[in-house]
Amino acid sequence: MSSPHRPDATGARAARTTTLVTGPIRSGKSRHAEDLLWDHPDVTYVATGRPADPADPEWSRRVESHRRRRPGSWRTLETTDVATAVADATGALLVDCLGTWLTAVVDDAGWDDLEAASARVRQEADRLIESLCAATVPVVVVTNEVGWSLVATTPSGRLFQDELGRLNALVSRAAARVHLVVAGRIVDLSDAPVVPWQPRPRTLDA
Repeated sequence: MSSPHRPDATGARAARTTTLVTGPIRSGKSRHAEDLLWDHPDVTYVATGRPADPADPEWSRRVESHRRRRPGSWRTLETTDVATAVADATGALLVDCLGTWLTAVVDDAGWDDLEAASARVRQEADRLIESLCAATVPVVVVTNEVGWSLVATTPSGRLFQDELGRLNALVSRAAARVHLVVAGRIVDLSDAPVVPWQPRPRTLDA
């Protein structure tokens, strides 16, 4: 299999059991992702964000709201090692979400050296893509689209925007299905053309 950062020329979707659900905040993407796996008998919800915190009531309410929506039979795994969670899975997985996962990766690497943080993100992205390509169980991955607004005014904010955009493109290229959720509406991008990974070779004018 070719490197996830250098996909083969055919654009083959190697993560054949993966569905990527993307969209802006409060678009309904998490509810749609949950609905995709609602009828599966064995589902693990992989929570990549920080746990509920009594010191942050607003965040705790968000976490609890997500928990109440999920079927009681679903298991919850709180981890940022998504690659291992996918590799070890014996049932369907719902990963929510890549934005909080990316934040955790950079937190671990340190925001004071953005070049090192970027290198760490790309290393972990490689691991994630490889695990998705090897998966044999259904995997639904939720992510955010953060590049539709203004360019961030800080270097750390621009790093987050850039790296999440690249990560979304990597997972989208590999995934068998890609759904965009906007304003509560679902757009199926699975058969949409994929942007070439490398610029097309230029020819000299005759």
